Amino acid sequence: MRKIFLLCMLIPMLGISQTKNVISANRVFPKVDKVLEFEKALAVHAQKYHTGDWKWRVFTIESGPDAGGYHITEGPTSWEAIDGRGNLGTEHNNDWNKSVAIYLTDRSSLSYSVYQDSLSTVALGDFSDKIEITHWYPKIGWGNKIREAIASMKKAWEAGGQSVAVYQSASSGPAQYALVTRYKQGLKERAQGFRKPFKERYEGANGEDSFEDFLDSLREYLNDSWSELLFLRADLSSK
Repeated sequence: MRKIFLLCMLIPMLGISQTKNVISANRVFPKVDKVLEFEKALAVHAQKYHTGDWKWRVFTIESGPDAGGYHITEGPTSWEAIDGRGNLGTEHNNDWNKSVAIYLTDRSSLSYSVYQDSLSTVALGDFSDKIEITHWYPKIGWGNKIREAIASMKKAWEAGGQSVAVYQSASSGPAQYALVTRYKQGLKERAQGFRKPFKERYEGANGEDSFEDFLDSLREYLNDSWSELLFLRADLSSK
């Protein structure tokens, strides 16, 4: 009887367990003549202060409008953990400000996003060293239509064995879906002929002539889109 009582007490706690699906991304841009000093200081900082839920994965941005910058992801963690994190402490802040930030330009950005399991074809923690991020910005009021378009794309990704993690931005500027293609086999996955054309896979999964309807939905409901390549720098990341 005592065991049953304890189990009943645990059920509410299980219902409010923290879901670790929140990622933060900090983009920074070092001064062109201080890249080496910045990288050395960043690696020391990451490995000393960012572990566990606050682990860092550091990428170089190889193409697109932010090329030359560094993309620092932290997490995954939960909103509850972020809420209770508090100030990172004087020692941490001094190290960042006096050892790392001194090599940076004024250009930077910080964002939060939530992993969308139902739209993704790869687990949140199943990472790769080379990725492409495609940024989709729905028109105001039409985010649900873009979500439906991504759901239809998932079938084509699965048909081609593509690893794509989808994130939705949270209180971080314009509404956005980030489609992160994880190249588990490297950039050769981008080569022509590596997979069947996306249109062929899409129509095989969603029906004949469905691809044109898909494009029509993007033309009508998508406000903007752009993409970029990023490469992991394990030597700069948390250990």
